[in-house]
Amino acid sequence: MSRPLLLSALSLLVLVAGLASLLFGTIPIDLSRLAAVVAGHGDPVATTILIELRLPRTLIAIAVGAMLGLGGAVLQGYLRNPLADPAVLGTSSAAALGAVLAIYYGLAQLHPLVLPALAVAGAVSSLAILFALAGRTETPLTLILAGTAVSTLAIAGINLALNLSPNPFAAMEIMTWLMGSIENRSIDHVWIALPCVAVGAALLLADGRALDALTLGEDGARTLGVDVARLRLRLLLGIAIGMGGAVAVSGSIGFVGLIVPHLVRPLTDRSPSATLLPSMLGGAALLVFADIGVRLISTGTELKLGVVTAFLGVPVFLAYLLGGRRLW
Repeated sequence: MSRPLLLSALSLLVLVAGLASLLFGTIPIDLSRLAAVVAGHGDPVATTILIELRLPRTLIAIAVGAMLGLGGAVLQGYLRNPLADPAVLGTSSAAALGAVLAIYYGLAQLHPLVLPALAVAGAVSSLAILFALAGRTETPLTLILAGTAVSTLAIAGINLALNLSPNPFAAMEIMTWLMGSIENRSIDHVWIALPCVAVGAALLLADGRALDALTLGEDGARTLGVDVARLRLRLLLGIAIGMGGAVAVSGSIGFVGLIVPHLVRPLTDRSPSATLLPSMLGGAALLVFADIGVRLISTGTELKLGVVTAFLGVPVFLAYLLGGRRLW
């Protein structure tokens, strides 16, 4: 499929998903009521549902899904590893630890910005630890090993917070947040996530051609004029900032960054740069559709988004593995 056609199709898919997210839910909204709200003379109930509840939730799903998809594509290209996703460098776990600490110590009650600020701080801190552990020989293998160490440390901290939680309600809040959800988000959460995602995505999208050069290995990339050290710094900063903002408002949502690049790669020429924008759009569409499913599936309590993405992602990934299809 040609690149313009693929990007157009995925962009249309994101628009359809966004429109469906506004219309479907516990209380369905038809197109005429949506048009009335857009025109400024809708009834108060529909206006409240659309503007205060569903619009922020939809925008967050698009932003977070786009960041997860893009982050997965970038890391798979940089590490030359089809199993890589934003969690592989420990960024997601470190951001989650920052948010858990805000909940554990009651800091999240002080101001709405405290939790996301600590989540972003956790993600950026993981970057500093990553460089310290990897040292000067920051090959993909050493970064993966260092990322595993950072992730393990962050998960241990999260488990410790759960173990020592002062009351069951705090533990329940931490567990709920760790399962991933964009329920009850407001426009304030949108303004928290969007700047981080925008900065992170800009840093990652700028280096598509350099990622192509890295398919020849680091020595080959240097021969082509790529400054590997600066490239690595930009990529890690982009992942840390973007994922910090995403995790801050959605909690831990897995498998999107792992699966989406595999779904779109067969539709491209398989070069890393060709998968970046399609993965970004595909991740946005996937997370929005998953969130619609969360709202429509009839259960006693609303399912968490991270649970749904796991159920969606594992069968797709296993189908690729068991079918012997080319992943890379």
